[in-house]
Amino acid sequence: MKTTTATTRAQESTNAIERLYVTMRHLFNRGFYKPNGVSGEALKNALLLLRPEIYGSIAEEKAELNGLTYVLDRLPEGIEQCRFINLTSDEGYGASHINPIIPPKRRRNCYRIDDEQMNIEITRGRSDIYDILTHLTFLFIESEKICKRVLIPDTEKTIRDWVKLESALKKEELSQAEREIALIHTANILGRSFEEILEVYTNFSTKENPERFLRIIFWLGKLALEEEITGEKRAITFSSLLRERLGHHIHGEIWANNIKETLNAHNLLERPIHIISANMHSVMNSLFARKALIEEFKEDSDNLEIYEALSSSGNVSLRMKVQEHAERNGMISIDDTSGTNINVQIFDTAKIEDGACCYEFEEIPDDKKPVIFVMDYAFGEQAYETIDEFLKPFGKKKKPVLIDVVSVNIMGKAGILQGGKGDLMIPSAHIFEGTADNYPFRNELCAADFENHGLKVFEGTMVTVLGTSLQNKDILKFFHKSTWNVIGLEMEGVHYQKAIQSASKIRKSIREDVKVSYAYYASDNPLETGSTLASGGLGTTGVKPTYLITDRILKQIFSS
Repeated sequence: MKTTTATTRAQESTNAIERLYVTMRHLFNRGFYKPNGVSGEALKNALLLLRPEIYGSIAEEKAELNGLTYVLDRLPEGIEQCRFINLTSDEGYGASHINPIIPPKRRRNCYRIDDEQMNIEITRGRSDIYDILTHLTFLFIESEKICKRVLIPDTEKTIRDWVKLESALKKEELSQAEREIALIHTANILGRSFEEILEVYTNFSTKENPERFLRIIFWLGKLALEEEITGEKRAITFSSLLRERLGHHIHGEIWANNIKETLNAHNLLERPIHIISANMHSVMNSLFARKALIEEFKEDSDNLEIYEALSSSGNVSLRMKVQEHAERNGMISIDDTSGTNINVQIFDTAKIEDGACCYEFEEIPDDKKPVIFVMDYAFGEQAYETIDEFLKPFGKKKKPVLIDVVSVNIMGKAGILQGGKGDLMIPSAHIFEGTADNYPFRNELCAADFENHGLKVFEGTMVTVLGTSLQNKDILKFFHKSTWNVIGLEMEGVHYQKAIQSASKIRKSIREDVKVSYAYYASDNPLETGSTLASGGLGTTGVKPTYLITDRILKQIFSS
């Protein structure tokens, strides 16, 4: 008798992720799809089977409020009102009269073309497309939930709660009593308590649009209702230029050439260069903050106190003072114009005046002093596109200039599988989710570098995922407990390492013994309920690990 082996949840989830990405690639090549068409249903079914942690109760009848907040922070304001969503390349909309809409948690230009259409510029590669389509699929699922709850079966009529919500939103301004009544009706529509709805309402409310949450729910339901009743379909399209340009490193090449031309103009191209992928403040502050703010903070002030003050949104004047001090001591800022949304800072250590910096340097000739090139965080596959282009020789002469890259240092946020927010992960290898691709390397950093600082430190393998919003506990538990020994997940490690290895081992465009450092701090723990990315940001919890990693990287650079 033949026995059948049941698939585990981890295997089902892996298959669901694979189906999502195969479907997304097919739809991109095809050029369009309808959320309620066959392809759109395939995306929704795969996402419902996967049930990612970040989307909480997506598979239940009640609305998922944390997931909704997370998604709408990463999509343009007003997208819930648009029947047509068009993903485009950089096609010159910036030259039009239309002002771009930039989501608060994703740097992408979006344009509201008219009442029904939103265009979203894709300049950061396939990862950006996967991210958007996943979030849109979540929105469509939530939209259908609302439709099912408000539409009376076998009729074109809606329940009383929906009628009351629609009536409330026709008023120019709601009184406190009217607002609370509207929220009670909304709570019934969403299958949530009034208390839960009130909290989310407050999070969405702005001075210009206090009833934003109510309008979001109304429009999500309205478009789904119209599709059900009148047959007016929603559609996602991909522009011809986007399909033609994707994968050709167009934006990455412009970005890299702009930086190399700046280095060349300042006679820095042939100096030893150290790349740091980080944010736009930690390296600058680590180098100069204490010296720049000597009047504001006592000599015995803790560095962490200074860094936390600088991270506070109200201390603009302090940040400007540090920036001005840095610019007087060799810092060059390059604001991105390529479309990658990756800004850059270059620090010429030969121009740092005596006593202006918080670190000590060896006495070496100026032409041997390190140049520190800090790039803002890349997004997924964009990491390969940008670093691969930067590591190529500069110029098109018979003898192009090889760049003397001494080290590449990657600091980033990642999901941790053991420990909590703010703890550290030091990878010894990266593996690429969904493939057998693995990238072991010698990490110049180790756990011992971060001991006795009150943070847990984990060493092991990191998995580079296709999208953080597609992970669930079953897959992550498998990675963590199997012989892969995975300690965390992130989106860029494999892509950086792929570019570094090809440049150093195959193309020989940089030195073969280039030093590589990776360190991550935990932004979330997706294995813990309530600790996913949808539960909120790090706040000041991230300040200590950020500057601890930055300090170790800088000390390595100055001691090499």
